[in-house]
Amino acid sequence: MNPIVLERHLVSRLKFKYLRLLVTVGEQRNIFKAAQIHNMAQPAATKIIRDIESALEIELFDRSSRGVTPTLYGDVLIKHAKLILSQVKHASEELSSLQGGLSGRVAVGSFLAASATLLPKAIARLKKDRPHVSVVIREGTVDRLTDALKIDDLDLMVGRIPEVPEEDGLRNEELYREPVVLVTRSGHPLQKKAKLTLKDVVGEEWILPSPETLLRKELDEAFHREGLNVPINSVESTSILTNRTLLKESDMITAMPLQVARSYEEIGLLKRLPLTLMTEPGAIGITLRAQRQLPPAALYLLEALRTEANIITEKYQEQQD
Repeated sequence: MNPIVLERHLVSRLKFKYLRLLVTVGEQRNIFKAAQIHNMAQPAATKIIRDIESALEIELFDRSSRGVTPTLYGDVLIKHAKLILSQVKHASEELSSLQGGLSGRVAVGSFLAASATLLPKAIARLKKDRPHVSVVIREGTVDRLTDALKIDDLDLMVGRIPEVPEEDGLRNEELYREPVVLVTRSGHPLQKKAKLTLKDVVGEEWILPSPETLLRKELDEAFHREGLNVPINSVESTSILTNRTLLKESDMITAMPLQVARSYEEIGLLKRLPLTLMTEPGAIGITLRAQRQLPPAALYLLEALRTEANIITEKYQEQQD
């Protein structure tokens, strides 16, 4: 179908409630469940989808006895439906913010490096100045959070900066650089040794980040740079609570961004090993959609993150001096 004709059909036939239905069917993989969520009868939901397919002359879903699966056309339309609905949501939030003065909502994806100090302090600063702004925090892998950012399910991501190709429509803003340190429980036998090398600890029990994380890549590079293999006596985990308990109840070693390690040292739970990893300090910052205008609530949080990052940087400089 001609693009102009297709656009005319989309504009004239796709109501917002139809877009919501398409997104929900794509998520549920089941028209009956999607209809229930939207308080519709299944025949009505099925007719809406059939009418859209007929008007556009494409199939949006493959049907089977187990449910429905989006076709390539369905995936494209659902992706853009999410973007449209997200923009409507942000428009309503911005209008509400203008009406209420200092309200709104911001959704942020957080990686480990930001979770201990940078993000919580920025949120505390934000809430002090603008108590009616609500904040939604999501944690996850780089891939999952990046996908959410691309479709505006997130306003921004904060933590160790991921590599994002320019064609993905994302941009990074570096705030500061932070080293990775090795930690154990406070009474670990290795804490009594004055000097340690990676060779001394490679045979110990380890908790390693999952391979797709930036922290794991940096850790792998540190071992390879010393001519060592990555420890094989290990548990792979990105669960903060699980890792904390494992460290407390065993003689395991793990790697953490410095700010995270300090937060545990302050309460006497963990302690850094006297070992310096030969790695470049990782870039900590913010990832945004390049061409998107952030809603006011997200701009408020962005301002708070930059302020807290400057405070962290000043503390680093004081300690080095």
